[in-house]
Amino acid sequence: MTIHTADAEYRLATFHFDSKAYAEAARLLEGVLAEEPANLSVRLLLARSYYHSAQLTRAEAELRRILDAHPAEDYARLMLGRTLERRGRAEEARPHLRLAAAMAGEEI
Repeated sequence: MTIHTADAEYRLATFHFDSKAYAEAARLLEGVLAEEPANLSVRLLLARSYYHSAQLTRAEAELRRILDAHPAEDYARLMLGRTLERRGRAEEARPHLRLAAAMAGEEI
C-alpha cells in the first residue's frame, strides 16, 4: 500500500466510521495501520471503531498499545476505562477513568 493509498484508505475508513459502519472502518484501518504503525490518529480511530462495533477485546488491546507508547494520551485512557466498564470490569476501569478526568482537568 503506498502512502497515497494509505491516505485514501484512512479517508474511506473515516467515512465509514462517520456513517456508523464501524466494523468496515476497523477493517480498513487495520490495513492502514500495517503501513503506518506509529500513526496515533489511525490507532485511536481503530480503537474507537473496535469499541463501537463491540469488538471490546480488540479495543482494549489497541488502547493498551496506545497507552504503552503514549501514557499521557487522556482520550485513550478514557476509552480504556469505558471499554473495561462495558466488559463488566468496573473496578479495573475506575483508576483509568479517574486519571483521564484528572488529565483533562475535570473534577473527579
